Amino acid sequence: MPTATEDLKPSRQIGAKSPLATLSLAAAGSLWGTGFLFGKIAFTQMTVSENVAFRFLVGGLCLSPILFRRAKRFASRDLWLLAFAGLVGVPVQFLVQFKGLQLTTVSHASLMVGTLPMLLALSSALFLHERLKWREWGVLSLSAVGAILIALSSSRAGHAASTARGDLLVLVSMIAAVVMILTTKRLMAEYDPLQVTAAMIIMGTALLLVWVEVTHPVRFHFSVKAWLAVVAQGVLATTMAYVLWNWGLARVPAARAGVFLNMEPLIGAILGLTFLHESLGPLAILGGAMIIGSAAYFSTRTHAQSRD
Repeated sequence: MPTATEDLKPSRQIGAKSPLATLSLAAAGSLWGTGFLFGKIAFTQMTVSENVAFRFLVGGLCLSPILFRRAKRFASRDLWLLAFAGLVGVPVQFLVQFKGLQLTTVSHASLMVGTLPMLLALSSALFLHERLKWREWGVLSLSAVGAILIALSSSRAGHAASTARGDLLVLVSMIAAVVMILTTKRLMAEYDPLQVTAAMIIMGTALLLVWVEVTHPVRFHFSVKAWLAVVAQGVLATTMAYVLWNWGLARVPAARAGVFLNMEPLIGAILGLTFLHESLGPLAILGGAMIIGSAAYFSTRTHAQSRD
């Protein structure tokens, strides 16, 4: 999932490249949506901490060349912010998120990820003093009800495939994502967004590897299938997704680009239903529709306001 670069720098309006930029954003959202499916495949042999550690090790190595480009050096005071963002955005967010995934289904976890735009809007109102209209508070409430319906669907399912606890852990990980986004937002006003993203992921990966090695030393003897799932997460759902997102975001207004974040929960749910033969009960379908609909509203809200 992306970091926020909204309202930080003007997008380059290149008419000829607009369709390609749109395709790039859609591809990024779709690639993020594959992460849970590959995670479930890796879980057949790996622990949560092993899977997350190897995923970000692959992603960090792929993103490391970005740091060697000619770009503005980080000030020493900003390195502390990067370290904090890396801690919250990698070990905290993804260990919690993938523990939740282990306890629930790919489709349920994907739909819970759709709460991110609403959580960002709520945090902006609470901490950045952004004013929300009454209908926007109503949409926030609708999204919250949707998350509750998905959790209730898990508790009534009668089987171990999905649990309310797993769904709620994924929701908690979205709060960590919001903290990371708000922390990096100021940095992206001063530095190249892709440079900030790469540095944050690499620093977070280093902290993650230390934590994992201290608490539960990793193993390396896994099948080719498990390793391919990890590499797919690192290359597709991490490296390529972030690069495509930042490239597209530089050419399309952030408010318009935000709607493509909805590809992540949509693709994730479709993959879970198609390849893992998961099922969604009526409550989960209704809750997912409320979340994705609310996410679409908030993704386009800024663009609509700019026209008023």
